[in-house]
Amino acid sequence: MTDRSNERVETIEVAEREAGMRLDRWFRTHFPEIGHGYLQKLLRSGQVRVNARRVEANERLQAGAQVRVPKAARTPREGAHGSSKPATPSASKADRDLIESMILYEDDDVLVLDKPFGIAVQGGTGTRRHIDGMLAGMADRFGDRPRLVHRLDRDTTGVLLVAKHRAAAAKLGRTFQTRSAAKTYWALVKGVPKPPQGKIEVPLVKAAGPDGDRVRRARPGEQKEAMHATTHYSVVDRAAHKASWVSLKPVTGRQHQLRAHMELIGNTIVGDNKYDGGMDLPAENITPKLHLHARRLVIPHPAREGKIDVTAPLPPHMQETWDLLGFDVRRFDKDDG
Repeated sequence: MTDRSNERVETIEVAEREAGMRLDRWFRTHFPEIGHGYLQKLLRSGQVRVNARRVEANERLQAGAQVRVPKAARTPREGAHGSSKPATPSASKADRDLIESMILYEDDDVLVLDKPFGIAVQGGTGTRRHIDGMLAGMADRFGDRPRLVHRLDRDTTGVLLVAKHRAAAAKLGRTFQTRSAAKTYWALVKGVPKPPQGKIEVPLVKAAGPDGDRVRRARPGEQKEAMHATTHYSVVDRAAHKASWVSLKPVTGRQHQLRAHMELIGNTIVGDNKYDGGMDLPAENITPKLHLHARRLVIPHPAREGKIDVTAPLPPHMQETWDLLGFDVRRFDKDDG
């Protein structure tokens, strides 16, 4: 939301997916051009506040918290303390071509990408090339810095929603918070879930593992850390008793939610090394890559009447598996599973 009483100040609501994030990291996500030193100056002078309180850079944000952002933060070249805004880096031709090849839908407010396998959505330790960075280097193409509305894991493919300006990002963020976005994922899982249709409601907590962060079922006494998580699933087709094509519809959007939930019911996603799905593939010649795909997104448009309804085709490694197992996507095109 925006504070209309003072055009020099904007108030941004912390999204549910950002709960627990440090304020300085939140700023790096929303305002990558702001350096740590300049943020510290804004905090010390009280120009940046959370829920009207003065805070420090390591403040942990709660979902729904109101972050006060002054105009000086958005345009630091003109801001106090004589700070200068670094030039926005320009994306390479290869990165520009890659982003252009991903576009499934575009209008003045929204960009929908078809994320390929193996490319990170955001930066992190050891990750220098990612979609967020590529988009940041294409402000000249889009007229503003495009902003990610949600995230997909590095090895998850499919529909990725991007706002082309701040107002669209704020509205779409609220839509995700109120769970008004309908998301459908397709996955290949080991075995056949019983029953073939159901709902998984298992709270999750973060747990560090040998292969990096993952989540697990919350244990008694972990209510404070537990994240409520709900997933609806349905078997679309099966290959004997070895593997199933399932449609997954998450109600919540927790980290690794679908991957953890399918492991918890005994039907791990094929190729998921983090959740024991990478070994003992259900058939020969299946590529040992994660078989999880964000198939479809239906969400109210942020700037006009109507909805955005976008479907992403299966990535090459999943299409090869579908052909190998005799699954026919065309039979389910009408309802996308």
